[in-house]
Amino acid sequence: MAAVSPSVDPSATPLRPAQVRARWRRQVSRVAGYTALAVAAAGILLPFVWMVISSLKENNQVFTVPLQWIPDPFVWQNYLDIWAKSDMTTWIKNTLVLSVGVTFLQVLTGSFAAYGFSKMRFPGRDALFLLYVATIAVPWQAYMIPQFVMLSNVGLSNTLWSILALQTFSAFGVFLMKQYYESIPESLSEAARIDGMSEYGIWRRIILPLSTPAIASLTLLTFVNTWNDYLGPLIYLRSPDLWTLQLGLQTFVGQYNAEHALIMAGSVISVLPIAVIFLFGQKFFVQGIATAGVKG
Repeated sequence: MAAVSPSVDPSATPLRPAQVRARWRRQVSRVAGYTALAVAAAGILLPFVWMVISSLKENNQVFTVPLQWIPDPFVWQNYLDIWAKSDMTTWIKNTLVLSVGVTFLQVLTGSFAAYGFSKMRFPGRDALFLLYVATIAVPWQAYMIPQFVMLSNVGLSNTLWSILALQTFSAFGVFLMKQYYESIPESLSEAARIDGMSEYGIWRRIILPLSTPAIASLTLLTFVNTWNDYLGPLIYLRSPDLWTLQLGLQTFVGQYNAEHALIMAGSVISVLPIAVIFLFGQKFFVQGIATAGVKG
């Protein structure tokens, strides 16, 4: 009696031609999808790669035709020169102070307000929440002049406190955190109240530890927006020792508009922290955005 090959299952039902064609179409669709995503990712990353490469070239090699993808030679001195010719340390310090401060305040106020809108009951709660979230649709340009007058009258203009005061509260942050809080079972809060825990204790000891993905998403978005903000610092920060990285680089471009390699080096320095943060926080970011709209 002939031995049956172990790689073949005699009891397996042969696939019908329609099933074979369907499986083949799924595989082709999957390959096409991955190929399209790879092409899109390459297109998105290409400007960043070109910027990094240009920052390592000599000045007269940045815009050569055809494009030179490998610098010859590698000019690492550009990163030292940009530091020597500009006040990069002050710019980064101010930007870091504002980014960390605004991020902390928005996460604190957003998560605290979202707890009230999602886990507490009071008259007019839903109407107040809709009214607050509706402010997202109002462009900042519509009220930035009255806002500037108010902050100037209280003496906050031309200080870092002006940016912190402007961005302490975020309707988007409240919306994001509330949507995530809705996915946390209400039974946890009710059990804590029965045990005598205060609302503040429930928020701090139960809700916050369960909201890591949403907090990480809000942290990333707020940090990136504050780091890249240009218009706010342009309006409120007039002293050179208060300039952020975006303001400083714009001034540097005006002074050294022919130093293309140095400008690229400064741009890489401004983008690198954001790229690193997204690289290490993308897991929590995707998870938080994906689950923010899920209600339990």
